[in-house]
Amino acid sequence: MLAGQAASAQELHHSLEQQYKKYRPGSTQRMLMTGKYAQALFFNKQQDKAFGILNENIAYARKIKDGKYAAYLYIITAINYRLLDDVKAYENASRLAQFYEAKTKDPETKGYVAYGIGWLHERNNKEAEAVRYFLKALSFYEKAPHSESLNSRKASVYRELNSVYADWNDYELQEKYSKLSLEIALQQNDPMSLFDSYMAMGYLYEKRYESTRNKAFIHQAESYYIRAVETYKAHKADMPIPSNLSFVAINLANLYLNYFPDSYQDKVLYYANLAKTQGIATGNHDHAASANGLLAEIALKNHHPEQAKQYLMTALAEAEYDKVPDPNIKLSIFENLSQLFQNENNFKEALFYQKAYVETFKQIYDQKSAALGKKLEIQYEREKQKQQLLRLQLASEKQEQRLKEMSWHSLQQTQKLENLELTKENQFRKLELTEIESSKKAQELRLSQLESFNRKREVELYKARVDYKEKINKFYIGLTASVSLLLILLLYAYFQRAKGIKQKEKLHLLEMEKVRQDSKISNLTVMLEGQEQERGRIARDLHDGLGSLLSGTKMNLFLLKNQSNDHHQLQIDRSMEQIDIAVDELRHVAHNLMPDLLLKYGLQETLTEYVSRMTTPNLDVDVQFLYYTNQLPPESQLLVYRIIQELVNNAVKHATAHQIIIQFIENESDYVIIVEDDGKGFDINTLNHSHSAGFHNIRSRVEFLKGIMQVESQINIGTNIEIKFPKSTDYD
Repeated sequence: MLAGQAASAQELHHSLEQQYKKYRPGSTQRMLMTGKYAQALFFNKQQDKAFGILNENIAYARKIKDGKYAAYLYIITAINYRLLDDVKAYENASRLAQFYEAKTKDPETKGYVAYGIGWLHERNNKEAEAVRYFLKALSFYEKAPHSESLNSRKASVYRELNSVYADWNDYELQEKYSKLSLEIALQQNDPMSLFDSYMAMGYLYEKRYESTRNKAFIHQAESYYIRAVETYKAHKADMPIPSNLSFVAINLANLYLNYFPDSYQDKVLYYANLAKTQGIATGNHDHAASANGLLAEIALKNHHPEQAKQYLMTALAEAEYDKVPDPNIKLSIFENLSQLFQNENNFKEALFYQKAYVETFKQIYDQKSAALGKKLEIQYEREKQKQQLLRLQLASEKQEQRLKEMSWHSLQQTQKLENLELTKENQFRKLELTEIESSKKAQELRLSQLESFNRKREVELYKARVDYKEKINKFYIGLTASVSLLLILLLYAYFQRAKGIKQKEKLHLLEMEKVRQDSKISNLTVMLEGQEQERGRIARDLHDGLGSLLSGTKMNLFLLKNQSNDHHQLQIDRSMEQIDIAVDELRHVAHNLMPDLLLKYGLQETLTEYVSRMTTPNLDVDVQFLYYTNQLPPESQLLVYRIIQELVNNAVKHATAHQIIIQFIENESDYVIIVEDDGKGFDINTLNHSHSAGFHNIRSRVEFLKGIMQVESQINIGTNIEIKFPKSTDYD
């Protein structure tokens, strides 16, 4: 099975690599593909290659005026560096992501950068800041137009909010965002999103069971975890992170071990072994360590201490092998090993692992103290943790002293085995010591129960006071709401009547406007058809008339050349060269007036040929077609060609540009034309007062297409012109 999973992972990587390589370097499609491909490489232990392709595409993205691609790639780089705990690198990458995010107007990119900053804050235990950025990301996503990646990115934010509210024990908000994430995953039928959503729902109901002990919740948690396993197995080839299987297997094994009867022990063993095997195969040593720890607990339950010890030693080796070992895993291992060696009277090893347990607990305590410093209940939690640490240290000191005493007594017993009376006396003393310790523990237990009862009483009294205040508040709120509702209904009736009158007036004005627009479009149609007919006539006249005349003149010169002397032949050769230049210029003019290539092969081939003709050593002209399906009607293609031709001519003649980028984009419901140049720019305020025939022709054609045009220009920086027109436009 593991060989099949490895093969599936290789197939997925190969598929992503092929998709990545089919786009040319520096293209926007390749930049957008880089994020997904780099993440798959990173989570499959190919971090160097992932950073290599990220840096390569960032170099291209930084040259683009719009900062959306650079911002997107930098925030992915920051997330990857954070996973490696490279603080300086991820902080620098996140700053650059925010810098380039400010240079774009794309709301989806702004939302993704906000999500990435929130993700970093959450991993740095700044959960309140993380929530603020996650909500900011959602607000950007709500403004963004629909795209293939939008819902997936929303789902990622929902999962992170679910995680934060789970830590805060806010089950209502946790459940809200878990269900929103699952709803999107089901709509998209995306295996990876489904897996993550099922895991989030399982974790939600597991936490709810811990707080309520309602058995319905634990069975729901089991159901969602099993769905996650089934989703992974059914779509192995589409899962870029192989360690996800060991992760969910550990969750299920823990669930069956801690919350289900002993009759579920076979399921604990099955999922623990699955997590162990998958963790080793994918190099996730923390998963393998956790799985060995679970197997050790089963062995202890079944009274197999030697087997348990072997599992614990293996778990410790796996935990130490991990670059960033999980201290909670090591804490459990040290505690169990200390108890096992104590039961074997191996006090030296027991003392060693007891000390390791205390040191690890101190490490966890220091980490938790730093995290709790950002929360409202920090003082209370710190004091509680300190008390727990003091109790643990005291218990450890007592345990250490007891182990030393037991070791000394054991040595003394070995030396005095021949003296039966002393042996009996020692045994009697040990029995008395045990009885005293048992009595002491019983007293401590009673004291603990009394303290617990007092705390419970205080909590119940506090809840009663809060419930009483809530009932009073609800009464006043209900009264206020009733009065407000009555006023709203009266105002609603009044405004509805006024609204009806205004709507009738608006409908009349709209009908009048439609008549004016129809008349205007008819005039435009006649004008544009007349222009194109005149262009065609002039092109034919130039080609058939002047072209034939120049060709005849060249033929006469050629015949005259054979009859003239050497001096006249040189002048005739120069004249024939000038006639050739005139013929070429004539062809260019005729082609611009009526491009035959457009009628034969369509807009894409015609613009590509036009760009190649316009490109010179001092001028770089590039055209890009994005998602174009060649479904644009011929009359619309001619209009688009004329618009782009006029815009390029303006950039060359008036802006003295050195680089012009043309993009033609087909969306679901409309087309977009974008023409950018790096020329000297102009003041947009003067455009409305300009009587330029070129801009007048462009506006006329845009109006004929029922489109809108936006012009952005900055002095000495360049000009960006964007035109949008609908697909289903009726030009009749």
